Amino acid sequence: MKRLFIFLITICNTICILAQQPVFGMPTTNPDWKDINYAGDDMEAHRLDIYLPKTNQKKYKVIIAIYGSAWFSNNMKGATYFSIGKPLTDAGFAVVCINHRSSADAKFPAQIHDVKAAIRFVRAHAKEYKFDTSFIGITGFSSGGHLSSLAGVTNDMKTRKVGQTTIDIEGNVGGNLNCSSRVDAVVDWFGPVDMARMENCQTVKDEKSPEAALMGCTPADNPDLVALISPITYVNEKCPHFLVFHGDADNVVPHCQSEYFSEALKKVGCLENFVTVPNGQHGPITFNENTFKQMTDFFMKEAGK
Repeated sequence: MKRLFIFLITICNTICILAQQPVFGMPTTNPDWKDINYAGDDMEAHRLDIYLPKTNQKKYKVIIAIYGSAWFSNNMKGATYFSIGKPLTDAGFAVVCINHRSSADAKFPAQIHDVKAAIRFVRAHAKEYKFDTSFIGITGFSSGGHLSSLAGVTNDMKTRKVGQTTIDIEGNVGGNLNCSSRVDAVVDWFGPVDMARMENCQTVKDEKSPEAALMGCTPADNPDLVALISPITYVNEKCPHFLVFHGDADNVVPHCQSEYFSEALKKVGCLENFVTVPNGQHGPITFNENTFKQMTDFFMKEAGK
């Protein structure tokens, strides 16, 4: 019941985000390419949509965008564009909104395997879809922020071991293993990034939490996997630059998550900025004209536009 409640909160927040869009102008753009399968299978979870700016250029630098769903959904890519994607096409980027497997479909690290597969697909099919892969950024909100951050902090990493547990970070979903899954810059919107301190900013959540569903076990029983699922574990001086947003009234992912993460990124010189949004919630208020502009300005700077 608790898990269902959290899931409903997340969905309601997404609806609230979409309901706010008339303030900025409701997007009417359809994808230039829809439901492209990046894994070479028939799974809905492995589909992506591609949106290009309407400027008729030969190619466009790229942003991968990932929805939030507490890892419970395998098909919310449409909501991604209507929340954080349109400001990016308006700024001249190709935006690739991806699905990924849910925690019911497969346990971690399947989700980061999907993300990295989508990035490799973008590089492998750059000519076909007018991508300029000299720059690939990534962004996401909530659990999408977690996956975006995890992609950034694990650039060029094949496996990682903590204690007695080793996980495959890269995976082989969709092949294209001759292509890199590196990303060049990350915007994290209120992602859960330190699973060891999700409960009251001090400890793990219980066996009914979304992260327990993602891990397939009770977090307290597996501290090694708790560390491996947490982007903060991987922070190092080779990470790309990060921009982090979090509302101080977020009642789903504690604001302290971004405080911890930003502090770790700052120590290694990889934090561009940490923006706390006063009265910002889990989407509503935190998503606004000013934060969208900060996002696009950051990506444009990192892309050399």
